[in-house]
Amino acid sequence: MALADPAQTAPPQSRVKILWPIGLGLLLFLMGLWALHHLLASIDVHQVIAQIKATPWPTLGAAVGATALGYLALVGYDFWALHYLGKQLPLRTVALGGFLGYAFGNTVGISVISGGAVRYRIYSAAGLNAFEVAALSSYIALAMGLGLTMVGVLALSVHPAALAGVISAPEPVIRIGALAATALILGGAFYLSYTGRALRIRNREIAMPAPRILVGQLAVALFDSTMAAGALWILMPAGTPPFASFVAIYAAASMVGILSHVPGGVGVFETVVIAALPAGVPLGEAAAGLLAFRMIYFLLPFVIAFVVVSLNEARLAGGWATRVFGEISEPMRPVISGIEGLAPRIAGVAVLGLGFWMVIVALMPVLGRQGGEPGLITAVLAEGGTQLCALAGVLLIVLSHGLVRRVRLAYWLVLAGLVLGVISVLAADLDIDNAVVLSLAAVVLLPFRGAFHRRVALTEGGYGPLWFAVILGMVASAAVFFFLAYAAHPYSNALWLDFTASSPTPRALRAGLLISALLLGFLLWLTLRPMRRFTFSVDPEQDVAVAEILTSQDVPQGWFALTGDKCVMFSPDRSAFLMYAQRGGMRVVLGDPVGPPETARQLAWEFHERAVSEGLTPVFYEVSTKNLPLWIEMGYALHKIGEEAVVDLQKFSLTGSKFKTMRAEQNRALREGFTLEIASPPHAHELIATLRDVSDAWLAGQKGREKGFSIGRFDPRYLNHCEIALIRRGGEILGFANLLGGPNARRFAIDLMRYRPEAADGVMQFLFIGLIEALRDRGATELSLGLAPLAGLPDRASARLTSRLGNLIYRHGGSFYNFEGLRRFKQKFRPEWRPHYVALPPGTSPYLALTEITLLISGGARNLLTKD
Repeated sequence: MALADPAQTAPPQSRVKILWPIGLGLLLFLMGLWALHHLLASIDVHQVIAQIKATPWPTLGAAVGATALGYLALVGYDFWALHYLGKQLPLRTVALGGFLGYAFGNTVGISVISGGAVRYRIYSAAGLNAFEVAALSSYIALAMGLGLTMVGVLALSVHPAALAGVISAPEPVIRIGALAATALILGGAFYLSYTGRALRIRNREIAMPAPRILVGQLAVALFDSTMAAGALWILMPAGTPPFASFVAIYAAASMVGILSHVPGGVGVFETVVIAALPAGVPLGEAAAGLLAFRMIYFLLPFVIAFVVVSLNEARLAGGWATRVFGEISEPMRPVISGIEGLAPRIAGVAVLGLGFWMVIVALMPVLGRQGGEPGLITAVLAEGGTQLCALAGVLLIVLSHGLVRRVRLAYWLVLAGLVLGVISVLAADLDIDNAVVLSLAAVVLLPFRGAFHRRVALTEGGYGPLWFAVILGMVASAAVFFFLAYAAHPYSNALWLDFTASSPTPRALRAGLLISALLLGFLLWLTLRPMRRFTFSVDPEQDVAVAEILTSQDVPQGWFALTGDKCVMFSPDRSAFLMYAQRGGMRVVLGDPVGPPETARQLAWEFHERAVSEGLTPVFYEVSTKNLPLWIEMGYALHKIGEEAVVDLQKFSLTGSKFKTMRAEQNRALREGFTLEIASPPHAHELIATLRDVSDAWLAGQKGREKGFSIGRFDPRYLNHCEIALIRRGGEILGFANLLGGPNARRFAIDLMRYRPEAADGVMQFLFIGLIEALRDRGATELSLGLAPLAGLPDRASARLTSRLGNLIYRHGGSFYNFEGLRRFKQKFRPEWRPHYVALPPGTSPYLALTEITLLISGGARNLLTKD
């Protein structure tokens, strides 16, 4: 299941980079299933299930206790990562972020929910920015990989026979190699830590934390791996190697599972563990232990985390949950509110899992409890219930994708599907246990109702290769499970016509046929359906509608929608809009969607899905920080492109020593006869003609032609929407700038700034100061001086290559554009610098995207070399 179709959203040259990890993961998963089928061909699935049910409660309790201690250790990774970044957060916040991150990330792996997305929601609400959360997630991934590798090779050096069934080498050779690897890992890590040097691998650099943090991190890794291995070892049968040896087996299996890119390492992890066990270990009991481990170490924390999020959603809404569990404390309220955006993804994954479980129940009725005496009524109920169970399972699997997309209809249909599931398991086998589980799932989903607000078609957009891979993996898993369960029952055509209540095999066959037909039919329909083309026609009343929205929203950047070189997409109720242009295979939005927050977010989703449905790459350029959760939710990557200079008009003053030089220059300009006048639209033809002369004279001194998209161009239609600041001397207009913002707005921005070449000295500074004072007197609060491209990009060794390349251009790119000088000039006005980003869907090359956007702005490659 995926948020988007990454193969469609990526340009053609990037699609291979997206598809090959998905294809490789699916291939390795299928290979793992085949290996498991080969290894477990002799076992009886019924006995495995009976073995799990017969596991003593003290054994289960010990495994649960080891799991609890393991997750407590996992939170330690977050604790030390925050120390590494020099950040301090309340322990409750770290515990919540760590537990939820690992509970969802461990279960789902590389799917739509990741530990990083969960942590972003929680830690950003606690004060960390997106780049700090990204650095924290990267640190945790490296720390876990380093710790797991160290524990594995250390255990292998003590007990080299642990992987004798996997590694065909003499024990002394394995021991020496493991000791050498341990020494290399520990020695190298502490050397880099003490010296402060970084390890360079191709174009990446890895820096170790301070020795104190490194020691704490290694202790966490040792405890975490030991507890996780202990939880599995407790559940394994007699004959399993001693615990110290088993730790090496667990570490090796975990590493192979991680490297396989299979979500949760399902199938791959189990194959390595079983292959490494001695020949005398009963395979059926080992399979029971591994299955119980999956349920305790992965599924149980996910369920607990799901319930925690649901209860907090209910507490935020007030009512019974608040009365029972109390109010959320004020310090934790922003953090708990931050989790709210995760609800659709969490619900989608949970429903996907429930759907798959119902498919398995339909294929193997023995999972339920056989109820009633054999007879006609019992046979009818059993047959009907099994087929309904299969239908409900497929329905939940398909609808889970709609939940991720926040579709309201999907939410209500899922609740109906869960009710149908309860009826089916009760009718088929009087299966009280599964009926209770499905009922509780419906109850837990109820507090999430407000998260599903989108009124769109269930099957529009988003069905990408990752979703298809997940479905194929589920079908393959169900098939292997079916063949293992009924290997002892020879096939006969007569089985299809056996409808007796005491014959579960025929029911399972018919359920399998129904499941296969439904899923295959749905996948074929998705693949073969005609592509729906979305057209964006220019509305004759477009400018009027845009102006009405801008009047209520007061977003200066939104006025670029009136330049005439972009298309505008409105929300269904025309209360929000976004502006975009298309170049090549990219459809590029300028700025954040404009309108009421919730409507604007829905519009962004709609734009994304419409672009994807046409095979285009949606890109959001020059977005601010206010919608960062939305881009994370949509799976977009953020790349900083510069900083916007915003002057607080009510605080600005030329008094003080810092403005002594500027004050003197302003007084000199006034003595020379400079004046500022703000002309309101519509403007006289004579004024427009004069301004065109000024503009042409300014353009004559530049390389290239007029730009566009993110910059206004001299167009009378556009200028007649804007107030224009005029700089005069003795009645002659020396320069001008148009203002973005309505007459009663409180926030303004400057777009075109043009002047006669002979008046270049000091005219822009006079314009800025004059506007600041004039707008302040009108009661305005902000004036944007525009973006400083490539300014403020991180220059650390661990920063993205795009950021370091941007810094290089910023410092040494004066031949193309005076980036540093522009920022230095705007800094004279002591503005607040606000970061701006380009938001890119998964797999989209930032270099290609920024190249296309640059060409879109400049109007072609020949116009890039300009100093305007």
